[in-house]
Amino acid sequence: MDTESVPLPPDQRAAADPVWADDGPVETHHDSRELAARFEDEKPGRVLSGPVGLLFTGGAVAVALLALWQVFFPLPQGSKYYLIIFLSGVLPMVFLAYPSGVRLRRRAADRPAERRGPSPADWLLAAAALLACLYPVLPVALGAGGGGYDAFLDRQGLLVPLDVVLGTVLLLLLLEACRRTTGWILPVVCLLFLAYGYYGGLLPQSWPVAHAGLDFAQLVDAFYNSDSGFYGTPLDVAASYIVLFTIYGAVLDLSGAGRFFVELSAAAFRRSRTAAGRTAVASGFLLGTVSGSGAATTVSIGAVTWPILRRAGYPPERAGGMLAAAGVGAILSPPTLGAAAFIIAEYLGVSYLQVLGWATVPTILYYLGILLSVEIDARRSGVRPVVIDAGSAGRLLARFGYHFLSLIVIIVVLATGASATRAVVIATVLAAALSFLDRRHRLTPARLVEALSGGVRGVLAVSAVCAAAGIITATTTKTGLGPQAAALLVGGAQAVSSEPAVVLALTALLAAVALTLLGLAVPVTASFVIGWVIIGPALLHLGVAAPAAAMFVFYFAVLSEVSPPTALAAVAAAAVTGGRLVPTMWQTLRYALPAYLIPIAFVITPTGLGLLGIGGVGRIAVAAVVSALGVTVLAVAAGGWLPGVGPAGTPERVLGAVAGLVLLWLEPLPVAVGAVLAAVAVAGVLVRRGSAGRAGGPSVAELVDHREEKE
Repeated sequence: MDTESVPLPPDQRAAADPVWADDGPVETHHDSRELAARFEDEKPGRVLSGPVGLLFTGGAVAVALLALWQVFFPLPQGSKYYLIIFLSGVLPMVFLAYPSGVRLRRRAADRPAERRGPSPADWLLAAAALLACLYPVLPVALGAGGGGYDAFLDRQGLLVPLDVVLGTVLLLLLLEACRRTTGWILPVVCLLFLAYGYYGGLLPQSWPVAHAGLDFAQLVDAFYNSDSGFYGTPLDVAASYIVLFTIYGAVLDLSGAGRFFVELSAAAFRRSRTAAGRTAVASGFLLGTVSGSGAATTVSIGAVTWPILRRAGYPPERAGGMLAAAGVGAILSPPTLGAAAFIIAEYLGVSYLQVLGWATVPTILYYLGILLSVEIDARRSGVRPVVIDAGSAGRLLARFGYHFLSLIVIIVVLATGASATRAVVIATVLAAALSFLDRRHRLTPARLVEALSGGVRGVLAVSAVCAAAGIITATTTKTGLGPQAAALLVGGAQAVSSEPAVVLALTALLAAVALTLLGLAVPVTASFVIGWVIIGPALLHLGVAAPAAAMFVFYFAVLSEVSPPTALAAVAAAAVTGGRLVPTMWQTLRYALPAYLIPIAFVITPTGLGLLGIGGVGRIAVAAVVSALGVTVLAVAAGGWLPGVGPAGTPERVLGAVAGLVLLWLEPLPVAVGAVLAAVAVAGVLVRRGSAGRAGGPSVAELVDHREEKE
């Protein structure tokens, strides 16, 4: 029997312990975190120690405690006042935690920038950030400026020169913070919007995107002293939601939940032919509750499961594609979706629980597609069974199943009508208390400080991005760019056809391409914000329901992590497996295919709203079942194998691909046509198998089935 036994790597027995397969150490836990940082939307930060580290930790804990306090005892001055204080805390820390990447002269001790402490310029920028952020609330009159929070608000639309100067300083500091944390592209995009706001009045007024023009003081006023600028919805989401969920993830991780999720996944599938693949996919889903980041989850599960996948016979590229697709599922999967999901809740004025409900069926379909691809690959590629020595799943659940309780509490508390902020704080307290059930992972005071500090550090980059996104939203609001761009997008579709259904489908395809290209350049959160203010109005204009339009933009913003040529999650997976980069990207696309198609399905037809749980039980059931059939047919077409039957030839695969696409047009006639095409494709595979049998030898499927029976 061609079966190998692989012990589950004890990946987190100690922070510095190596991850072991049966052939030696694979990677240390510390190295995996550094590798994850290389492929995040954000750049790796400094390792701060000594007095600077203590100062940074103290500031981060103070910000964390302020965020927790705000949940139950909001500051009486209002939410904008809180956002000012929050940004005053996190923006200076960005300049201390992230190096500039600029080398003015060679140092004697030529250490990597991440290993050096902050430079004098960094301290100067941190001080300038503190001053520019706190200026609106300083109760000191500075000539015609200053004078406290109320006086600052009273000058909205009438900023004095000092207001404009400090607003400009904050603008430049936010652009620099984004450059340090995410690279040059987002600052350049922000500058383009700024230039459009300033110079747009010089465009020919016959152009659809022309506007009356804004002077610089008007722009700074929109950024610095309005509810749609720096202190708009994106930063509100970062300061009110994301920071709490990153703290929760840090507490859950330090309590040992990450290790438990991986071991449980391995134990659940330890004796099946596809144990290695199923373990990777299940680990990605469960670890997503801790990280909520595609590239980080990819590296985390890859460090542990790649040795198992390699022993099973998976090529590095195929394993990398599977790991990347499973990792990106972390951002798509309830109960902890990506940051943009909280922005959806704020923009649409709905509860976070409702957004989770919208994401449930698409998540199921996404993982259905991945698991089908895993099963197909195992049979088509002759993957060897690997028995994973991971103990009993029942025993693991009995001993460590309490890690699920805090996740369940989030859903239960949300169902009672409480806010997402209260739900996650309660879950965080519960996770911290439950950590004392495991002696190795108790959250002692020192480890609690580590969790609070780590949670705040995890939100530094996204806070800078969200504040800078205010440049885009404020410019769009002041110039009316959103409706104008939407009209151009719809006009392009109408130039091809006047049929409403065709116009909607073409607009959705153009929007999908535009969002994918946008996501290649900027982080997910910024991609969603830009997409919503530019592309969202086009979908809404064509009658698409607001939940469908918002989730459409959300999914394609997230999918930038698996879209070539950047595909951060795929790049991270290739770094783990050592596979070739481009083939790994294409394998990732194959595994993640449902995520590209399902959003189009719930936009182009009313029945598609059932995929978001909208429209009654009948609509939801029909949409889910038909879409599941479409995903299944597409997985067979992409993998070239029909489970239980055998290989599919090129004609059957082409026919199956067409059938799967037609099935996702959730109207009676297309569904009937798609079902017939799928049946014809299946019949073709059956005929092919029968022909192979009559030729005098066993088919490939029979050989595989015989080997499985023998095992």
